[in-house]
Amino acid sequence: MYQTGPIIWRFRGFLGVPVEIGQTLVLLVGLFGLLGLTGGADPLFLALFLTMLVLIIYLHELGHAWACLVQGVPVRRIVLHGGGGFCEQAKGATRHQQEFIVAMGPLVNLGLWALASLVAEYVWRQGIGPISFGYYLMLFATLNIYLFFFNLLPVQPLDGGRLLQLLLMRAMAPREAMKIAGGVGLVFAVLWWPALFYLWYSTGWILLFFPSIALHYRMMKGEYRH
Repeated sequence: MYQTGPIIWRFRGFLGVPVEIGQTLVLLVGLFGLLGLTGGADPLFLALFLTMLVLIIYLHELGHAWACLVQGVPVRRIVLHGGGGFCEQAKGATRHQQEFIVAMGPLVNLGLWALASLVAEYVWRQGIGPISFGYYLMLFATLNIYLFFFNLLPVQPLDGGRLLQLLLMRAMAPREAMKIAGGVGLVFAVLWWPALFYLWYSTGWILLFFPSIALHYRMMKGEYRH
């Protein structure tokens, strides 16, 4: 399900969880940097923006890893790549454990958004430091809330798609839950392509994440097996 490309850097991160950096992430950051510089963007702003973006994705995946570890589920690695990132478990978890694990990533982003927004407001009201400090805090908050909503889109393998299927399994058989989640995901996967074009056309953003239409179709038909 995950398409990461070659891994070019490995290190041990927070909580002792190994972190791997995919080549596609470096290429995407380099592409954004090049487009930004040729478009006249301030180099300092561009560097801080891209650093924040990668850090936020890492903290999101670290939230998944923490939820695994506190429930006794070992974590094999966190991978950051051009399409985002994922936290890979070393062994399976129960459905209830998975609900907490999946939900924790977006909740980390929601918490960071709230905290950064409050601190930015306090900094502005109290006149602490340069104005740009509060601005960058608010930028950090904004990126977090964007990632929060993005990850809740009901497509696989985003958290929203996985969480939808897990919650449906509370009310029906796993196969029926998969079929409904697959049907919902199929609609979003089809609409994803015109949405990507509109995002690029209107903002210049390039996103290397493409939900599989075939995968969601197989889920809807009840034919997909993990």
